[in-house]
Amino acid sequence: MKFSEFWLREWVNLDLDGTALAEQLTMAGLEVNNITPVTEVYSGVIVGEIVECIRYSNDLHLKITKIDIGKKHLLDILCSAKNCRQGLKVAVATVGALLPRNFKVQVTQLYGQRSEGRLCSSCELGIFNNHTGTDIIELPVHAVIGTDICQYVQIDDHIIDINIMPNRSDCLSIIGMARDLAALNSLKLITPKIKTVEPTIDDIFPINVNEKTACPRYVSRIIKDIDIQSVTPVWMYEKLRRCGFRSVNPVVDITNYVMLELGQPMHAFDLDQLHDPITVRMAKEQETIKLLHDDELKLNNDTLVIADEYQILAIAGILGSEHSSIKQETQNVLLECAFFNPMVIHGRARRYGLCTDASYRYERGVDPALQPKAMERATQLLLDICGGKVGPLVDYIEYSELPKCATIMLYRKTLNRLIGHLIFDDTITQILTYLGCKVYIIGSDWKVIVPSWRFDIAIEEDLIEEIVRIYGYNNIPDVPIKTNLVMIQNREADLSLKRVKDLLVDKGYQEAITYSFVDPKIQQLLHPNQKALILPNPISSDMSAMRLSLWTGLLGVVAYNNKRQQQRVCLFESGLRFVPDIHADLGVSQDLMLAAVFSGTRCGEHWDMDYKIADFYDLKGDLESMLDLTGKLRDISFRAQIHPALHPGQSAAIYLHKECIGFIGAIHPNLEDKLELNRPTLVFELFWSKIADRRLPNIFEISRFPSNRRDISIVVSENVPAEDVIMECKKTLGNQLIGINLFDVYRGKGIEKGKKSLAISLILQNINKTLKEKEIAANVNKCIAVLKERLQATLRD
Repeated sequence: MKFSEFWLREWVNLDLDGTALAEQLTMAGLEVNNITPVTEVYSGVIVGEIVECIRYSNDLHLKITKIDIGKKHLLDILCSAKNCRQGLKVAVATVGALLPRNFKVQVTQLYGQRSEGRLCSSCELGIFNNHTGTDIIELPVHAVIGTDICQYVQIDDHIIDINIMPNRSDCLSIIGMARDLAALNSLKLITPKIKTVEPTIDDIFPINVNEKTACPRYVSRIIKDIDIQSVTPVWMYEKLRRCGFRSVNPVVDITNYVMLELGQPMHAFDLDQLHDPITVRMAKEQETIKLLHDDELKLNNDTLVIADEYQILAIAGILGSEHSSIKQETQNVLLECAFFNPMVIHGRARRYGLCTDASYRYERGVDPALQPKAMERATQLLLDICGGKVGPLVDYIEYSELPKCATIMLYRKTLNRLIGHLIFDDTITQILTYLGCKVYIIGSDWKVIVPSWRFDIAIEEDLIEEIVRIYGYNNIPDVPIKTNLVMIQNREADLSLKRVKDLLVDKGYQEAITYSFVDPKIQQLLHPNQKALILPNPISSDMSAMRLSLWTGLLGVVAYNNKRQQQRVCLFESGLRFVPDIHADLGVSQDLMLAAVFSGTRCGEHWDMDYKIADFYDLKGDLESMLDLTGKLRDISFRAQIHPALHPGQSAAIYLHKECIGFIGAIHPNLEDKLELNRPTLVFELFWSKIADRRLPNIFEISRFPSNRRDISIVVSENVPAEDVIMECKKTLGNQLIGINLFDVYRGKGIEKGKKSLAISLILQNINKTLKEKEIAANVNKCIAVLKERLQATLRD
């Protein structure tokens, strides 16, 4: 929000310069982005009047003027502005005046005619930007001749730009900023006298409010016979301009002024264009409203509108229609202001691309008690500037639907515990009173009724935050934290997550951090049989579900990189997943997961390496290297098990003993296009808690006797995993088997269809003796016999 420093000082008598003021606001939580001067400093420019204006014969555009600046003699000044005319009050730069950009005014000669100064335009002085660049400034007729322009328009003012947080909608006005400053400096708030305007006519406009929850308060008033040709006063025009508003006409300027001053958005309708009654209702689906420049907008049926008998007059809290807008021929107006439920306005302006100053305030909340006061203020200003006859104030109100002022008990014990510093009772009472609260002292505690404009104060901690904010964080001394130091013993069996991450990084993976909020449609593809937590107020529709797996976020990152021609993407992530569980705390089970994704080439591009796409076994090898850190690799098995997101022939469940601790595999081909993956993509995911407790290594004697290798080639059914064959060999040969490896898989000529040949090396060794050939052969034959019995394996010829 931008506002004029001088305007703010009209409301609170501050003994601070601009820099100190900005610092105080920032420290109080109202972050000042920047402070800029209204315009460059200049001197020697005063109010003058054109008492004579004649065209110069040699140049039809040039005029010779005589200017009264309150001195004994008139100044002769040449001017070529189109709006230069007799009787006009102007800004005169006298000889010696210093204008912006270091321009010094001197006596000049043109066509033999002497010019003793300069009539200034808006762009030269940076004020009154309501004319074209070549037009001179037209000052009001009541401007006093001889007055210094710097003093007249207060050019030593500054524009302060503040970043207002969403919860501080009360500070989107001059009175809101002034309240905080008055509290910060223990000063009285200087408010304008807003009197009740007595009606001079009996005219009222019938109002029907169909949506009482959406609009529990609607205030209106008729004002007739206004002079729309009246000129907006300089003081109002400049205040609006310095807050970033352009002057439109006196009526619109007044509604904008009241919004900036009090924080209440207002709207003015051309009364003669309305057909009673006005109805506050929801739009019909695809109902249209004609905006300025004849643009038509189709509305949804969840949009609150103000309508008459025939058409929509305004989108409530956002923008009015072109049909009922104030025009140059308007004589009679209907002023309106209302309290709209923020949830009804929220999001509608963005949906229609109509973000306005009114919607910005209504979305955040407007004081529900402010409407009559704002109407009286606007009426008073309108009568002063445009004249007219005023009707009675009509105030429709549904008390049961209006927000109630919160009543909060503030306990001294809680205050001391949270602040850690004693603030005296009188100081606390004074701060709360300055903030507009009604305070009742009950023993050592306080009963506080929060003012209607503070939507952000709902609980005791909110009050304490306000007290500390006004008291000053800098005034609370630093106190070292006192605690008992507890030495935590790290067990040797604890496997560090960092150690695992370091291993994956060493293998060429990069760590990713993705949002816990994911697209529910994408998540449903990966986990069709699981319900997810859906957020009631998501950041966006594609971030409205809590993740059931880290895969959803990681696969999105892979798709993003694939679109940018990345040939190899290797990522891992650790983080929580969120699964609905009625037996868990808050109904949500949160599990720490470790996941990785591998897409693209097996290794980076290199002249000495073949260009091969990574497959299931590449990722499985990396996973086994990681699992080896647990010391439990011998107890981990990979078993065929269906997962809806994974390829049925290239996936497996990961088991530790008899417990499933994760999955590994290639993304299902049917999902690749839907997930925008342009190549096979491999993933794994584990429950971290299942592998975080590692097995400590045992010391054993190394055999002094030679090892012996024997190779066997067996034929088994395609349905028999090689893992089962290896596990049976390990069980059969026990400690004498010190190594086993599958070194070849063959399908084809000589092998029956539906079967495969597995070539396995067995490395045998005894700790106490050298194995004889008979013993080795017996062990191998025993192993083959077990495989034949349990897996229907046959020895390949």
